[in-house]
Amino acid sequence: MATVDYLIIGSGIGGATLAYALAPTGANIIILERGEHLEDSSEARDLAAIFQKGHFRSSEMWLDGKGKPFSPGNFYNVGGNSKFYGGVMYRYRANDFHARKLPEGSTVDWPFDYDELEPWYGKAEALYKVRGGDGIDPTDPPRSTPFPHAPVPYEPQIEDVADRLRKLGLHPSPLPLSVDLDTWLDRAATPWDGVPDTHTGKIDAETGPLDKALAHPNVRLITGCHVIRLETDASGRQITAVRYTQDGNAKSISASKVVLAAGAVNSAILLQRSPHPIHPGGLANSSDAVGRYFMNHNTTAMITYDLRKAWKTVYSKVFGLNDFYLKDAETGMPLGNVQQLGKISAPVLAANIPVWAPKWLLQWFCDHAVDWYVMSEDFPSPDSRVYPDGDKIVLDWRPSNVKGHKLLVQRMRQVFRKAGYQIILTKPFGNKSPSHQCGTVRIGHDPAKAPLDPYCKAYDHENLWVVDASFLPSSAAVNPSLTIAAQALRVGHHLASGGHE
Repeated sequence: MATVDYLIIGSGIGGATLAYALAPTGANIIILERGEHLEDSSEARDLAAIFQKGHFRSSEMWLDGKGKPFSPGNFYNVGGNSKFYGGVMYRYRANDFHARKLPEGSTVDWPFDYDELEPWYGKAEALYKVRGGDGIDPTDPPRSTPFPHAPVPYEPQIEDVADRLRKLGLHPSPLPLSVDLDTWLDRAATPWDGVPDTHTGKIDAETGPLDKALAHPNVRLITGCHVIRLETDASGRQITAVRYTQDGNAKSISASKVVLAAGAVNSAILLQRSPHPIHPGGLANSSDAVGRYFMNHNTTAMITYDLRKAWKTVYSKVFGLNDFYLKDAETGMPLGNVQQLGKISAPVLAANIPVWAPKWLLQWFCDHAVDWYVMSEDFPSPDSRVYPDGDKIVLDWRPSNVKGHKLLVQRMRQVFRKAGYQIILTKPFGNKSPSHQCGTVRIGHDPAKAPLDPYCKAYDHENLWVVDASFLPSSAAVNPSLTIAAQALRVGHHLASGGHE
């Protein structure tokens, strides 16, 4: 049984960024990853293979709260789900760290405010080479460092719609993106949202922090490892071994410090599948909060059509709209974020309509379309949870703030009609797309209510941390990737300093 300084379970944004932060210390670090490296292939930029045939999708099935199986769309690769993400790296807004009233309830306070995380946001933006623009978005929080790179440029169709929105008094602003556009387009002229990165232009968990961490001789990645459970000593305070399978063989490893970074669902499940006589409900769970407070986002795909002019647009996920984020003029309530999707194509459209249509007709619609991702906050509830049922995973998500989300969709319909779009189609993503899963092992000051302290250390154990989207106390209404990365850098600095600031 090997002994290492740090054992990190998962190579997504949390795990990879923490490994990067710890690598210069010289500590012996091993990263266990369930998946393998994504190799480049013809399917990597084949939109029909990706979206219609599901070439890269896992065959894994979960159960919903009623026991009905569904495909969650998780990806198990080196780099985790970030290999397929849209590259959006928003900072949470300063208000997101405090309890706010929403149309159907309230969100919660964080154990620290925006200022605590601000310098780490800047370091995370540098690490992920974020492209963005200052001074345009009225909700932008204060920043001590500029964006590392200029915004991704708009194509003509996108500049046209941005101009229409500006004329309505709104503030379309560049999305903060971890995408090297020239490198991406050199491989193939495709959008990047939902398209796998094979070291061809997206800066994800692998191509950003993990590659840099693995350049250190003290960091090692082991792939194909499915972690089964964590074991503790008789006191239940110390994690003594991590059990996993690799190539059908049962193995174990011990470490001075164990870090879970397997994703908000899988990290919570692993803790619950590791009971101890002192912790019958699973590890880190004296608060009974592990697996609870699951959050996603309320999301709707919106497609707007102006049938008067066709455009040949390659990518479109380049700007967002936060005019309704902090306060809707009519209700006075925060409603959420609107951002572009990655330019709909005929294969994507074919995969999402219930009837067959000829490709030329689908392409005609796509050439006249602009695609949107309408997103509202989901606030934490103890009844919204993930838990194991034998060898199955149950995700019983209870979406909240549904009224607020419907209001945002309604507002955007009004906006786009005023902007000259004659046809507006919408499709909710529903409760079976946990792409922004978070909150299941949250941080807090009170160990009776939260499993983790503000540095992501488990209150119940001396050598266990959880550094992925699990720690988020609230979901906000923007993409969580940068906040996960910033907290991982903050935790890494804390650990490298011996737990002293």
